[in-house]
Amino acid sequence: MTIDPSWYLTLAAVLFTIGAVGMLVRRNILVMFMCIELMLNAANLTFVTFSRSLNDVGGQISVFFVLVVAAAEVVVGLAIIVAIYRRRIGATADDQHLLKG
Repeated sequence: MTIDPSWYLTLAAVLFTIGAVGMLVRRNILVMFMCIELMLNAANLTFVTFSRSLNDVGGQISVFFVLVVAAAEVVVGLAIIVAIYRRRIGATADDQHLLKG
């Protein structure tokens, strides 16, 4: 039994939609970061699906670069989140004015 690539693309669309809705609805910064990572993983699944369907390695190389950028984003983003949470416990995305010197 083989799985059609449309199943993977549908799964990627559902994951991206969940991430986008979570990003728009939630105000907790950590949850927003998880939603961004979910959207990036949905894009990675799309890249790998098309790469496998077209027998081209370019999509898998793109996934590698997306993962590198996501790792850098997490490092910088978590540093900012820790700086905000040190000033106020339970800070939300609207409390970014706390970082002013």
